[in-house]
Amino acid sequence: MMRRIIPLTLVLGVFVAFGGTLAFLYRKSQPKPSPYQIVKPQITTIVKTVVAPGAIVPRREVVLKPRISGIVKKLYVEPGREVDARALVAKILVIPNMVNLNAAESRVAEAELNLANAAREFERFRALAEQSVASDRDLSQRKLTLDLKAQEVAAARNNLQLVEAGATRSAGKVGNLVTSTVSGTVLDIPVKEGSSVIEANTFNEGTTIAVVADMKDLIFEGHVDESEVGKVEVGMPVTISVGAVGNETLSGNVEYISPKGKEKDGTMEFAIRTSVTNKASIVLRANYSANAEIILERHEQVLAINEGAVRFEQGQTFVEVEIEPNHFERRTVKLGLSDGLLVEVISGLEKELRIKKQEPEKNNSS
Repeated sequence: MMRRIIPLTLVLGVFVAFGGTLAFLYRKSQPKPSPYQIVKPQITTIVKTVVAPGAIVPRREVVLKPRISGIVKKLYVEPGREVDARALVAKILVIPNMVNLNAAESRVAEAELNLANAAREFERFRALAEQSVASDRDLSQRKLTLDLKAQEVAAARNNLQLVEAGATRSAGKVGNLVTSTVSGTVLDIPVKEGSSVIEANTFNEGTTIAVVADMKDLIFEGHVDESEVGKVEVGMPVTISVGAVGNETLSGNVEYISPKGKEKDGTMEFAIRTSVTNKASIVLRANYSANAEIILERHEQVLAINEGAVRFEQGQTFVEVEIEPNHFERRTVKLGLSDGLLVEVISGLEKELRIKKQEPEKNNSS
């Protein structure tokens, strides 16, 4: 009897294990219901924008350069200081070229000799004129020659002063003084006292002594990708976010769009410029990094839903509306403006409805 029970038990165990395996494989082969969540339409404002990265810069920035070459003897301002137009910025000490200096001194000596000779000739003719030996015309000619030689001496001495000091006494020694040409804030002084500087001329742009700008008149300069620039127009409002000042924002309008793009990292970018209105009186510094949101279109107080709830199939746009718990039906909708997260619903939905939003499947890869 026992010999029969044992084989039967083994066979039964095999069938039970086989059946359990089949049931397990069947359950594994069944598709799992996709996870989802319920969202509701909402009344909100939808704004479609284009983001342009860039910086806050002064509208007018002036670079001050010396009119003579030499060494910075004295700096009278420092970065951050407010200056008026014609305010003294720096004084330049001229180091004369020895060849030019020697030539200038020689011209002075020659002019003084000529002046002394003309003076003797004038005195001689004046004595002859008093004795009625020389005519008044000859005396006048000698007087003219004396005056001309005196002018030559003055010109030679002025030239010597220019070579030695970079300025003349008659000009008030302004040639070696650097003054601000505009009123504003000193942004940068890239030189130090004792530094050598070069004058601006035809062949050299010269050494920058200081940079002055009006920090009360600022603009935003940035760039827009070629795929977006066609949507931007002059006059469009912008909202400017500056990372260094927290949540405060600035406003403005587009003033300029470059007609020519520049290639950067394989894409074409177009420069734009906007005005900056600082109503909150935020302390701004030149070259603050900022992002300008150019408002292309704005719809106030419209019905909108999350874009993740919208489905597209066979040329139709629809959402799945909950008619009872865990049961949904399709409803065709007409959509409007989208900001990338929410999309305007023109028709097909009411605010009270519950909409199915499919959750993205998670990849459980090890």
